[in-house]
Amino acid sequence: MAVSSPDLKAFLLATPFFGGLSDASLDLLVSMLVERSFDAGAPIVAEGEPGRSMFIVHAGHLVVSKLGDSGRSIRMSDLEPGDFFGEMTLIEMQNRSATVVAETATVLYELTARNLYTYYKADIHAYVIVMQNINRELCRRLRRADRRIAELSFHASG
Repeated sequence: MAVSSPDLKAFLLATPFFGGLSDASLDLLVSMLVERSFDAGAPIVAEGEPGRSMFIVHAGHLVVSKLGDSGRSIRMSDLEPGDFFGEMTLIEMQNRSATVVAETATVLYELTARNLYTYYKADIHAYVIVMQNINRELCRRLRRADRRIAELSFHASG
């Protein structure tokens, strides 16, 4: 179901994904979102499956994991309201890089690649802002991953 409410708009504007958008641009993007609800324990996306959408966490707690070489699931990160995931498949059109499972009852807003393309055609300036926001978040994640790798390397050698 498509969504629009003043509370939702205020929530979205406070997330890294929607920062800097004009009111009209935000309204258009919000009109493209579809609300999805999941029970605790429900898988949202699975590593390796095709992905053509991203999600913004509105409520709940999710766990991101990857399969290790041994086949064991490795917890990579947690997601809370305001976080988003799945954006990598929209940029590189590759399969899902991780599994995401709802740890508690969860409400997400889904944005499909098709809707993002429609947004691009309708408002190129706003689309560029959204892509910059995604890139900024990817850079933050890369910096965190670099720090974790450096810490793990230090502990392994020390």
